[in-house]
Amino acid sequence: MQVQRIHHAAIIASDYAVSKAFYTEVLGFRIVAENYRAERDSYKLDLALPDGSQVELFSFPDPPARPSRPEACGLRHLAFVVADVGEALRELRGRGVRTEEVRVDEFTGKRFTFFFDPDDLPLELYEQ
Repeated sequence: MQVQRIHHAAIIASDYAVSKAFYTEVLGFRIVAENYRAERDSYKLDLALPDGSQVELFSFPDPPARPSRPEACGLRHLAFVVADVGEALRELRGRGVRTEEVRVDEFTGKRFTFFFDPDDLPLELYEQ
């Protein structure tokens, strides 16, 4: 087996409508498909990034909270490539998104920062 690339990452939202607006309106992800699964009382929203990778956004009734942040076992964060971290940060802050300050990766010398979705999921911007 030879893995070729990441196809998608999945996120469970506590408030589906708020998270849907965040990922589509704030981050600009394109909706590929949206389905309601009545047997689970759950939405599944497939979102595409410009390179074809996807984020799946789910809703479930009363999902448990994230155990701790950010060092809980499991997925730590999602990182997105941007041309200019500073410019992207200004745009996010202008939309009221909580962000951290820009840092420099000690190993690559690249600039990066973290911001947070409506459920406080840490997301990273990494400058190419």
